[in-house]
Amino acid sequence: MVATAKAGTTPSVNKVLAAYLEIKNALTDDDSKLANAKAATFTAALKEVNIDKLDAKQKTEWLKYSEKLRYDGEHISESTAIAHQREHFASLSKNLYAVVKALKANEQPVYWEYCPMKKQSWLSESKTIKNPYFGKSMSECGTVTETLKGDNK
Repeated sequence: MVATAKAGTTPSVNKVLAAYLEIKNALTDDDSKLANAKAATFTAALKEVNIDKLDAKQKTEWLKYSEKLRYDGEHISESTAIAHQREHFASLSKNLYAVVKALKANEQPVYWEYCPMKKQSWLSESKTIKNPYFGKSMSECGTVTETLKGDNK
């Protein structure tokens, strides 16, 4: 049986995902200050997720990862050193991927992409590779390894 989000869960989870994608896009553009600001938006969005609207399995997954997401989001928001931001982005990506995959609450498809040079993955709103780990220097390095279809298949 596929777990589905209860009414009200999808918008808050999608705010978290949207804020994450803004961090990713800032890192893709080598913009550490924008990544810093978008990470603050991300951590604020985490606080808006109402765990009472999650079913038991979703709640377990959210509680397993929410503190890790907050930790990495805060580190990115408190730093303007892009290498440090990208280090935390790798962990943030792994944890958010687990949440998105478990909750299946994303409204639009998201793509799990992998950079063989960095040996790291990230979520993207597009199949077109725009690498957040190398930014403009190697923007097209990577491949789509999975599609998370979410709510609106």
